[in-house]
Amino acid sequence: MENDKRKGEVSVPDNAAEMLNEMQLLALRQIEGFGWRLHIIRRPLFQEVVAIVIDSTGENVGILEEDGSVDMAPAITLRENK
Repeated sequence: MENDKRKGEVSVPDNAAEMLNEMQLLALRQIEGFGWRLHIIRRPLFQEVVAIVIDSTGENVGILEEDGSVDMAPAITLRENK
């Protein structure tokens, strides 16, 4: 797992499955079959976690919503890894 540049935390913690609800976990397993993977779990203070998924090319990102749907037009910007 990669470390978050701001806090020294990993981008996807080992207990990621505990942070996602049942619908998100089911959807994640389904999209993994198409080459997608969990890329980042954002953990903003006093807010719900945000699960960000990325495709195998690294070009397409989405937010794994609470209902298991994937928002393919998220209003987020990812930092480049250096």
